Amino acid sequence: MFTQIKSIHIFIIFVVVALIQISVPAKMIYNQEDILKTGTVFKFKTQPLDPADPFKGKYIRLDYEINSFPTKDSTWTRDEVVYVTLINDSNGYAKLSSISREKPNAENYLKTNVDWFNQWEDKVFLDYNFERFYMKETKAKAAEIAHAKAHQDSTLNTTYATVYVKNGEAVLDNVFINDIPIADYVEK
Repeated sequence: MFTQIKSIHIFIIFVVVALIQISVPAKMIYNQEDILKTGTVFKFKTQPLDPADPFKGKYIRLDYEINSFPTKDSTWTRDEVVYVTLINDSNGYAKLSSISREKPNAENYLKTNVDWFNQWEDKVFLDYNFERFYMKETKAKAAEIAHAKAHQDSTLNTTYATVYVKNGEAVLDNVFINDIPIADYVEK
């Protein structure tokens, strides 16, 4: 009888641990999907970047034009948590309107980290958490090349990423070249 009770306890503990292990990734997936469904979409203009490390997986590494904010405050430190408020410019692209160490009352803001402070330009540079766009292995290299070529003549080409923002969190949805999703652009 003691062995049967012990077996039941072990089984119950196993079930609880399994449920916890399943609930953590499920919650992460739910949060990402919720941001994509109910968040505000912003178009972040991208800029050219050196090729990515081939050992980190099949993705395009992105850099954004709005990766810094001018400020006279020179006390910013690397990896410091900051909040940036987003607005759209007249062309519909994301623009930073403010930076703060405190959570803003604004509806559209990102919680991010300071990458570094440039004391000569009085700018704080930001480290976004949506700088990698993963895609099919067969298209990633061609997409990286197409993205780089599109930046060679930025007067003819527009490249941007659509990023959904909600409650300080962001989800990178897609990358576009001349309003065409990059996966479709590569197939042309």
